Amino acid sequence: MIFKNKTLLITGGTGSFGNAVLNRFLNTDHFSEIRVFSRDEKKQEDQRRRLSNSKVKFYIGDVRDPQSVETAVRGVDYIFHAAALKQVPSCEFFPIEAVKTNVLGTENVLEAAIRNNVKNVVVLSTDKAVYPINAMGISKAMMEKVLVAKSRNAGGTIISGTRYGNVMASRGSVIPLFVNQIKSKEDLTLTDPSMTRFMMTLEDAVDLVLYGFEHANPGDMFVQKAPAATIKTLAEALIEMYGGSSKLKVIGTRHGEKLYESLLTREEKVKAQDMGDYYRIPADNRDLNYANYFSEGEIDMNEVEDYHSHNTSRLDVEGMKKLLLKLEFIKEDVKKH
Repeated sequence: MIFKNKTLLITGGTGSFGNAVLNRFLNTDHFSEIRVFSRDEKKQEDQRRRLSNSKVKFYIGDVRDPQSVETAVRGVDYIFHAAALKQVPSCEFFPIEAVKTNVLGTENVLEAAIRNNVKNVVVLSTDKAVYPINAMGISKAMMEKVLVAKSRNAGGTIISGTRYGNVMASRGSVIPLFVNQIKSKEDLTLTDPSMTRFMMTLEDAVDLVLYGFEHANPGDMFVQKAPAATIKTLAEALIEMYGGSSKLKVIGTRHGEKLYESLLTREEKVKAQDMGDYYRIPADNRDLNYANYFSEGEIDMNEVEDYHSHNTSRLDVEGMKKLLLKLEFIKEDVKKH
């Protein structure tokens, strides 16, 4: 059991992902100490009161501040780096803030991990980093480049990443919004009914990170194979489950939104290793001498398509309902209706 008697640090630990990790490990003998690092003292206080568990230690700080990161990292064995600015519209209006947190903040965490001989760091990325068209995605794509670059000279610290799609019912996601609209008998506001998104539960996201911890080589990126659904299918499934009478109201796409999301580029798909439920994308470890690239050439990528939410397995309304029932709050809610 690789995590026994180890110390885990979760940056952004008061968010949806941090809470899912804590729920998974608090009542097991995995990890003797779990550190929550974040900048919001109110969320930390709420989490402290709710958990009331001496195994969890709280560190106030910001990934933008190297000194506060250093303090939290000392004595740590494993790091989940989940701290990020994730909202697409806010990053569009404040792109430098996205750079400060998602790019420079990640460098601060990785530098501290290397200095303190952390065994393993998994950095959380997003499908929006693939062919990015918005500031959030661009900052996450740069974050991935930083992790690969740092992994080359990280000593005994293994640095890898996980990239995942829409995590259902995570903070700021559309599912809680739709549920509230149904309960309030309001129209469901859809940006574009034909827009598709990968669908993953928080438990899937935790599984993906743990898989990265156990199987990563330096610089690897891991992607879970996941089904997708249109936003219209998601909305219709929720209306049926709640027995609501809401109509669908199309309001147009938000700043920086894509019609579909990709988890692997064509270039990555060519070299990706199929691990069953996951893809492993090994790091590009060519040095600055690019002669080999030109003399050897690349596989013809015209025949390869990127792995995206329009070409993965597609859920219908019934399939979407089954997946939604994996969410605890949906399961409890539906029992009452």
